[in-house]
Order: sequence, then structure tokens, then C-alpha cells
Amino acid sequence: MLAGRGVTPLREERLGTVIAPGQGSLFPLEPVMDSSSVYRAFLNALRLSLVSPLVLAGCGDEDLTGYTLPACEDDGLAVSGLSPAAPVDAVQLRTRVSTGNEVVNTRATATEGTPCATASYPSACQSTLEGLAPASSFHRICYDICSEYYLATTRGDDVTAHATLESLRGFLGTVDTPQEAALIAFAEGYNLSCGNLKRGGVRTNADGSFSVIGTQGFACGEGTKVTRFILEVSPSGELKEVSRKVIEKGNDNCAIGRRPAGLRTAEEVACTDALGRHFAAAAHLEAASIHAFLRLREELALHGADARLQEAALRSACDEVRHTEVSKRLAGLFGAVPPRPGVEALPLRSLFEVALDNAVEGCVRETFGALVAHHQAAHARDEGIRQVMAQIAEDETRHAGLSWAIDRWVQPKLSAPERERLREARARAVAALREEMATAPEAVLIEEAGLPPPAVAFAMMDSLAQDLWG
Repeated sequence: MLAGRGVTPLREERLGTVIAPGQGSLFPLEPVMDSSSVYRAFLNALRLSLVSPLVLAGCGDEDLTGYTLPACEDDGLAVSGLSPAAPVDAVQLRTRVSTGNEVVNTRATATEGTPCATASYPSACQSTLEGLAPASSFHRICYDICSEYYLATTRGDDVTAHATLESLRGFLGTVDTPQEAALIAFAEGYNLSCGNLKRGGVRTNADGSFSVIGTQGFACGEGTKVTRFILEVSPSGELKEVSRKVIEKGNDNCAIGRRPAGLRTAEEVACTDALGRHFAAAAHLEAASIHAFLRLREELALHGADARLQEAALRSACDEVRHTEVSKRLAGLFGAVPPRPGVEALPLRSLFEVALDNAVEGCVRETFGALVAHHQAAHARDEGIRQVMAQIAEDETRHAGLSWAIDRWVQPKLSAPERERLREARARAVAALREEMATAPEAVLIEEAGLPPPAVAFAMMDSLAQDLWG
């Protein structure tokens, strides 16, 4: 976990330093870039964000009476509150992350009790525990990278892996606590949020069964979705689906930032920690942006753009390499491994196609992404995240300035109908972005990572609409 929890107030003096154009080496800007107007727009939007109400996700119309959040440890499911059929010294929820045939990492995500407390040879017991390598798991997410979960217990000299649903039920015996019901749902392939009742909750019923709220899926890419389930877990550990509802739909505009043409839809990040998933997804998109800027540089050269625009695109690609590495490190701190971006090799595009992509990916999505990075640099509770986002915000603001400079360069080269199509595409992109921002991030992402909740995001977008998008 990152060190430091104090919140640094976002003073106007600091804003002036961060987003004033040309301040020493902080922003060594190329004269061709339209960065100063972007900085002024960001200053206005960030001032609005300071006075906008920070409203966290509410409960809407759902009846959540009697539900409580599951117990969690480090933003993942905890193993406290269990009453196993036979006593143990300790129980751990463990995860094994692998790629191909190589195990990248094995660790305990939650522990209850003292492992090997009554073992005859504690060091040998600990070695056996760390060396557990069950052939199966009861919760598995596997794409290019696999993440598998299982329980491990110690009792005296015995070290046991419970890596199947049948074995887990045998270990628990009668399911008679809410946390056991939550663990059964997790083992059946459902995700439970640690901070949002609409995505993770448990309720004890009068007949001794438990109702569990869980989700499956993710919302990033055309056709993707998050589905919420109401589940019933019986005392014998049997799970029954009571209802389901799609609560979030994904589309190709899910990413904030410049995405390359031919980017394949990202798979779900294999991590139960919301911060880990967030920064793993960010690292994936930062890596994809490297391809976007390298391709942009080629296309600018093809269509005769000024050399300074081409150099700025190359510099942006180099920035994204650093962003990828630092985002990967953040993801790793929270137990996540980013998936590698898949980008199809496509022919270079016409001038209008380049302009259209720049209007959507640069002038809208990348511009708003840069503004969000400034917001995170000011509002993230975690000091380490604030520091990382401050540097990224500087670079991304420069990238946004490049987008607007390209737009200014290309406009005179287009016909009147083509310019109108650009305006329409930009308006659609803004509308799509507003729709995405209507869904509140998980509370931990708002608090620890500084993501803006919907009310703040809307205020920021309204300010950009007045100063830039309009």
C-alpha cells in the first residue's frame, strides 16, 4: 500500500504553478501547441470541481434493507467471521497469478489467525504453506493472465489447500455466518464490492439462509456489461440465483485517453482490489497510447504536417512509456497485473480520418482525461497516487494541447461538409462521455485515487463545453 494519507489542499497558487503555460522546465512547451488555452480551461474547470458537491454513489431505488458490506481486507474479501467445521490455527485466502506456464506471483490476500501456530516445526510448516500449488482453484479469471483463488489452512503440522467448491463447503460445514455466504458466492464466480452495497452485500434471512448481492462482467468495450445478481445461499452451501439486472453497459468509448485505431477490446483485469483493477486498466490504456502516438506521427508526416507537430507526437509516445511503467507499478502494489494491449496493424489513414480520430480521441477524450488527472493529483487521499498523477497530469495536458494544435492545423485543409462532420463527431463523443460519467466509481476510487464522482465530472465537462468544446 502506498504511504501517506494526508490530503494536500488544492490552493489557487498551486493551480497557477501546475497549469500555467511555460513555467520553467515544468512545461517545456512547443510554440505550435495550443496549450495555453487548454490550461486556462482546466483552471476554470478545476475551480468548479472544488465547490461541487462530492456525492458518493447512492443506493437508488434498490431495497437494500438489512444488507451489510462483506468483511474485507485490503479491499479484497476477508476470511474473518468464518466458523469452520473443524478448528484451525489459521486460514488464508490465497491467489496465484500466472502467465502462460509461468507463475508470476503467489500471495495471501487475507489471513485470519496465526499460520503454523501449533506446528512442531513452524519453519517447515511455513515453507509448506508458501509452496502450496494446488492443481485447481474455486475462483479463476483467465485471459492472457490468469488469477486463481483458493483457501489454505494450517492446523498443527497439517497444511491444506481447499481449491474446489466441494472442498470449501467441506471446510465450512454449515454456512451459518454472512461472511461464509459471501465466500460461497465468490467461489461460485461472483464478485463482491467492499464499498458499494449495490455491488456487494450480504443479508441474513429469517429461515437461516443468506441473500447475497454480487456482480459478474465488466463495462469496457462494445457489447460488455456488468450484471448484478441477487443470490440465495442455503445453510448447506447451495447457491441459487434469485434475480439479475444489467447495471452498466460498456462501449468503445470506455477509455479516457487517446486509443489507437485497431485496439482490441480489453479483457477483465484479474484482481479483486478496485484500485488494482483501475491502475491495471490505466496501464493497459497507457501502453495502447504508445501505438496511437507513433501512428499519429507517421500520419502527420504523410500529410505534410509541421515538423514540430511530428516531434510533439513522438515526445507524447515517450511520455506514455513512462506512464505505462508507473501505472504498472501502482497496479502491482494493489495485486494486479495489466493485460497487454492488442493492436491490429492497419494502413495509414486519410487526412479526414486522422482529423476525425483526433477530434474524438484527442480534443474530447484525451482532453478530459488530462483534466481528470489534475483532479486526482489534487484530491487523491493516497499521497503516492497524488504524486504520480501530478506528473501524468502535466504530460497529458501537453498531449491535449497537441490535439487542439492538430485540430487548428487540419481545419483549413478540410471541406465545409467535412468540418461539419468533425463538429458532429465531437458533440457525439462529449455526449457519450457524459453517459459514461453518470455511473459513479467505487467509493475507494473516489477517496483513494481521487476520481471525480458524477456531480463533479459533470461540472468539469460543463466548464470544458463552455471554454473548449463549444
